[in-house]
Amino acid sequence: MARSVRASFVEAPEDRMLSVQQSYEYAARLTKAEAKNFFYTFRFLPPHRRQSIFAVYAFSRRADDAVDAVEDQTSTAEQAAADLEFLRSILYDSPPDDPLSQSLRHTIQRFSIPIEPFEELLAGMAMDLHKKRYLTFDELYEYCYRAASVVGLICIKIFGYESQEAVTPAIKLGIAMQLTNIIRDVAEDRERGRIYLPQEDFERFGCIEEDLQGDTVNTNFRELIRFQVDRARRFFQEAGPLFPLVHSDSRYCPVLLMRFYSRILDRIEKANFDVLSQRPSLPTHEKLWLAGTTWLNRTANSWRS
Repeated sequence: MARSVRASFVEAPEDRMLSVQQSYEYAARLTKAEAKNFFYTFRFLPPHRRQSIFAVYAFSRRADDAVDAVEDQTSTAEQAAADLEFLRSILYDSPPDDPLSQSLRHTIQRFSIPIEPFEELLAGMAMDLHKKRYLTFDELYEYCYRAASVVGLICIKIFGYESQEAVTPAIKLGIAMQLTNIIRDVAEDRERGRIYLPQEDFERFGCIEEDLQGDTVNTNFRELIRFQVDRARRFFQEAGPLFPLVHSDSRYCPVLLMRFYSRILDRIEKANFDVLSQRPSLPTHEKLWLAGTTWLNRTANSWRS
């Protein structure tokens, strides 16, 4: 099959038989090119944890973008499915000609990460190839678990944690972050023909799909989005027990991600729940403030401020 999957997001050395270190460097370059916020957040991790997080991010990003390419009309559903299958082969066979394979396999072995969460992630990405609507929140929860929570389960293996009690709040944090992405990206997903907000919630608040087509936000739509924001915040609250269980040298990273995403919800509320006329985002100075205050409070018991 064609080796696409956006493997050339960033330039890899011409010698495709990369060393483990070269493969990690590729993953770091990809992360920096595609997600600067994540890249600089991950920079605070100890080196061995940081490089493995980069490898996991690179894998998930390539899976996500393989599917998004279909909506961008630069690929087909058949090619995207083949791309996801190729990524699956990296988990098992380590194709030596792919720049990610060595670092990903090294990460899996180094931290004794099960293959199942990676499989679930690929299954979640595959859902986007055929599922454009979600009737109930239970359906959406399954998608959020596969698209985000399983990444959290992988990440806590890399961060290190004190007991199995970390698993459930790690799942909750993934759900909260994915719900925040969905709320923030309503307009962008609309252009891709996707509506993640549950249809049962549209009915609950007297909304219809056509309400997403323009930039006029009515009262019913604002209440719909308010409901989604409140739901995401509840999941963030339920994720709270995770942070004290994560090893202290890694704790800053998930805490800062939680604070970034929670602040996006605050921005949405401040905009009176209008997510159609502009995409909510955090200005650089606010990100720096959050990063600084989180670092200063990194040994505190409370991470809510």
